[in-house]
Amino acid sequence: MNPTSDSPVAPMLAKAVPTVPEADSVEGGLSYEPKWDGFRAIVYAEGSGDDIERVEIGSRGSKMLTRYFPELVEAFKQILPGPCVLDGEIVVPTGEPGKQRLDWEALSQRIHPAASRVDLLSKETPATFVAFDLLSLRGESLLDRPFAERRAALEDFAGALPAPIELTRTTTDVDLARKWLKEFEGAGLDGVVAKPFAAPYSPNKRTMLKIKHHRTADVVVLGYRVHASGRGVGSLLVGLYDSEGVLRNVGGVSAFSDVRRLELVDELDPLVVRDDSGNAAKGETDRSRFSSGKDVSFIRLRPERVLEVRYDQMEGMRFRHTAQFERWRPDRDPASCTFEQLERPVAYDLADVLS
Repeated sequence: MNPTSDSPVAPMLAKAVPTVPEADSVEGGLSYEPKWDGFRAIVYAEGSGDDIERVEIGSRGSKMLTRYFPELVEAFKQILPGPCVLDGEIVVPTGEPGKQRLDWEALSQRIHPAASRVDLLSKETPATFVAFDLLSLRGESLLDRPFAERRAALEDFAGALPAPIELTRTTTDVDLARKWLKEFEGAGLDGVVAKPFAAPYSPNKRTMLKIKHHRTADVVVLGYRVHASGRGVGSLLVGLYDSEGVLRNVGGVSAFSDVRRLELVDELDPLVVRDDSGNAAKGETDRSRFSSGKDVSFIRLRPERVLEVRYDQMEGMRFRHTAQFERWRPDRDPASCTFEQLERPVAYDLADVLS
């Protein structure tokens, strides 16, 4: 398979692990690199010879991001030395020189329906593309090549390109990678990724390893409960898709300010499921000994919005405690929010704990 914008490739994914693994823990060794906090993007730069005639930008969820980043599209056409397919991350750096960091909020605002707004933001908060893999070069697929070869080809192809295209740094030094995990957070990065040198590019497979600063999950909003005051959103109900494609309720997200509760009602209103009379449809969560006598009803929403939450641990198929809102994820496809992304502890015998 040779990926093109007409036959897009799903990005290779990463499995969460608790610590930075030793380089020799995987056959063939590991390459470490920073984990960028942006929109995952696969860039399809198509043309003939060395000329780029068409550029498309796909996201992790197969949504096209092309229209939202016109400054990158133009840069790819002008800068790239030939047709290629690049895997990387779109980020927005903000701040004065010497004090720059990644700005997730500025990046999120780039996803806007109005072309005039997109054009304005492309000038006010221009994006950068950080390349970390090369999937095709001048019509030749590199998917079956080991990462060591793809990385070398990427360095030859894109190592000297000017901004706004950057090549992510890598190391084989596990101690340096652990240092990155601590230090790079101050610049807004998300952790460290470890890639097996011998691995081919495996679309939609969790071949890479990711080490983050805390547990997070991308979940789908399936409803909300009205605040106890009767005004605004008290909590969001969120879910994940199981292996059979069924959306399962995994818990709630709360702790919104009074102002934010009222704003959320308006923001979520277009997603409210309504009956034939136009009234909001309601559902009920399962009762437990803790919810006895409590109102467990909620306003049902169409499962179209994704958010990232912080959580401490799972209990069965639910968050043990109320999750914390991290950010909206407009770049994610709700169907991609599955239980597979969760970090699962290795089974351990209680007797061994007590002994």
